[in-house]
Amino acid sequence: MASSTPAPARPEDERLPFGQLVVYGTQHILTMYGGLIAPPLIVGSAAGLSSPDIGLLVTAGIFISGLATLLQSLGLGPFGARLPIVQGISFASVSTMVSIASHGGVRPVFGAILVAGVIGVIASSFFAQLVKLFPPVVTGSIITVIGVSLLPVAFDWALGGVGAKGYGNPSNIALAGITLLVILVISRVFQGFVSRLSILIGMIAGTLIALPWGKADFSAVPHGKVVSFPPVFGLGTPVFDAGAIVAMTIVVFVIMTETMADIIAIGQIVETPVDHRRVANGLRADMLSSTVAPVFGAFPASAFAQNVGLVAITGIKSRFTVAVGGGVLVLLGLVPIFGRVVAAIPAPVLGGAGIVLFGSVAASGIRTLSRVEYKDNLNLVVVAVAVAMGLVPIARPHFWDKFPTGVGVVLDSGISAAAATAVLLNLFFNRWQSLTNPNPSVFAAAPDERGNTLPSES
Repeated sequence: MASSTPAPARPEDERLPFGQLVVYGTQHILTMYGGLIAPPLIVGSAAGLSSPDIGLLVTAGIFISGLATLLQSLGLGPFGARLPIVQGISFASVSTMVSIASHGGVRPVFGAILVAGVIGVIASSFFAQLVKLFPPVVTGSIITVIGVSLLPVAFDWALGGVGAKGYGNPSNIALAGITLLVILVISRVFQGFVSRLSILIGMIAGTLIALPWGKADFSAVPHGKVVSFPPVFGLGTPVFDAGAIVAMTIVVFVIMTETMADIIAIGQIVETPVDHRRVANGLRADMLSSTVAPVFGAFPASAFAQNVGLVAITGIKSRFTVAVGGGVLVLLGLVPIFGRVVAAIPAPVLGGAGIVLFGSVAASGIRTLSRVEYKDNLNLVVVAVAVAMGLVPIARPHFWDKFPTGVGVVLDSGISAAAATAVLLNLFFNRWQSLTNPNPSVFAAAPDERGNTLPSES
C-alpha cells in the first residue's frame, strides 16, 4: 500500500518539488527586483557617489534583502514570522535618507540606521501587541491603500521609469500593455502550473519583445566582477548625527507599521493564524536585518507588498518558495553578473506586471472589507476616512510639506497614514463603548426591504 505524505498543519509549511520552488522563487525575485534596486540608486545619486560606489550600494542591498528574506521566511529562534514574505530595501525610508545624504553623504545615513534599527528590535515586542487593534475594517482599509499607493510606481515604470530617456513615449506604454496582455491571456487560457507562472512568462515575453525595439540593453552584462562579496563598511564607517537618528527612528516605526500590515495581509491570504507573537517575530527579523544592513553598505529592509500580491495571484502559499527566492537574492548579491542580467529587464515590462500585482493587493483589501459588518455602526466612516487619508500623498504629494519633519515623515506614507487613521477611528467608533449609539448617523448602514445593506436615514 503506497504511503501518502500528510498535509502540512499550516498552508505555509507545504513543501513543493525543488524545481517548482526554484521557478516560483525566481518569479518572486523578478517581481520585486526593480523596486529593490531603486532606493540605492536614488540615495547614492543624492549623496553624489560615483557609479562604482552606487554599484556597491545596489549589490549590498540585494545581498541583505536575500538574507532578510531567508530570516523572515525560515525563521531563527524569535526572529522571523515564518510566512511567505519577501524582504527588500524599504521605499518608506528613501525621502529621509535623501535628505540626510544630500547634506552629509551616506555615512550619517548608515549611523542613523544602526541606532534606529536597534531601537526597532527592542520595541518590536511591544509594537506587536497592537495587532488586536487591527480588525478586518482596519486591515482591509490598509491593504487597499497598500495596493493603490503602489500603482503609481507601476505607472512610472510603464512610462519608461522616472528620469529615463524617452519617459512617456507611447512605445513604452505599448510594451507595458503587451506584457500585461500576455499575463492576462496566460492566466485565462492555462491552468495550474503554467497559469501560476503568468507573471514570470509575461516578463520574459515582454523583455524578448523589447529587444528588437532597442528597449532592452544587455551590453553591460559581461562587464564587471563575476563574483564579489559586499565589503564591510566599504563606503566608510558610520557617523552618528542626533538629528539624523531622530528622523530615521521615526522612519523605522513607519516601516514597522507597514511590515505589520503586510504580515497581517499575508496571513489572511494564506489563511493562517497571525497573533501578536508571530507579528513580533516578523518585526524583530525586519529590524535585525535593518540594523545589520549598514555594515555591508545597505539600507533598511521591509516586507515588499508587491510580493504579497504575487502570493494572492498564484495561490502558492509555501514559505519555502520565498526562502528559495531569498537564496537567489543572496547569489545575485555575491555574483553581480546575475544581477546585471536581471537589471536589464526594461522598466515598461516591470510596469505591465506591476499593474496586475499591485492591483491584486488592492483587490485583496476590498475582499477583506466585503466581510466587514456595516449595519448600525460607523464602519463606513472608518473605511472612507482611512482610505482618503492614505490617498493624500498620492493625489497631492506636497500636502504635508509645510508641517514639521516628523509629521511629514509619517503622513507622507499613505500606508502609515491610513493605518493610524483606521486604528484611531476604529477605537473611537467601535471600542469606546461609552460613545456607542445604536443609530449613530446617516452613515451607519442598515438593511433595506430586500435585506441589502444601505446607509440608514436619519
